[in-house]
Amino acid sequence: MSDSYKHKKVSHDGNNSIHSCENKPHCPQVSIGKVYTKVPIVLAELTIQVNMDAMINFPEPVLEIKDIKKRVNLTQCRLLLPTNKLFVKGFVRKNIQYASPCKEIEPSTSTTVSSDLHSFTVDIPFQCVTEIKKFLTKPVMPKTNNREEFDFFVSKSLPSGFPEKDDLQTSDLSQFHQTSSQFYNELPFCELVSSKIIEWDEAIDRIPLPDSSPLGEGYFSTIEEKMVLDFTIKVLQNQQLRVCSTTNDDYDDYDDCYDDCDCYDDDCK
Repeated sequence: MSDSYKHKKVSHDGNNSIHSCENKPHCPQVSIGKVYTKVPIVLAELTIQVNMDAMINFPEPVLEIKDIKKRVNLTQCRLLLPTNKLFVKGFVRKNIQYASPCKEIEPSTSTTVSSDLHSFTVDIPFQCVTEIKKFLTKPVMPKTNNREEFDFFVSKSLPSGFPEKDDLQTSDLSQFHQTSSQFYNELPFCELVSSKIIEWDEAIDRIPLPDSSPLGEGYFSTIEEKMVLDFTIKVLQNQQLRVCSTTNDDYDDYDDCYDDCDCYDDDCK
């Protein structure tokens, strides 16, 4: 085996320290003048409130709820052009950590209750339709597809039984002519910015523990949940935008960049 393929050990210090590395500025290529670009444009930014009421059934008896973690998920956010109606659909993912009575650990007494810690994940769906009353930027309305038929004039001789000077003037039924146009419009889309949930969970079937147990202890398997969900979204659409730039002299960053580039070989050419 040649020396070039032999395993070589890389020396390093015992502390596995990170060493500094050098860099040099890279100057971007900038287009001067009237430049057309296609970027997401914010049509509206909305805070939507949804009220939810749901029943959650646990797979086992619950002694008490220890913690609930929530995450908002949007599955649909559609601006129905050419209207201003916004259709929103999603769900709240809830991971509920709870204690469940466990006789296998130790039977309950008048002063103690043994329990296991479990978790239960459930999705609470929601959907609503809201109206965008004022756009920050007007959306580009969709252009409609169209189809149009056209014919050509033809003149044919008439069969026997018609005067010889007359002829049949019509269009040719053996031919079909059409023009069609189809447009591929930009569909508005949404981005979830933030969310806030106020909830109230209440057991509706809580009963005392069947055996000896401390005062006030009991279990349940069903809770009624009331939630007020506020979430903020951005409604966007890809649109063409003209950007005017006549010079970069007003920006010190560009001046510093091009000054530094003079020291390197063809970096900014």
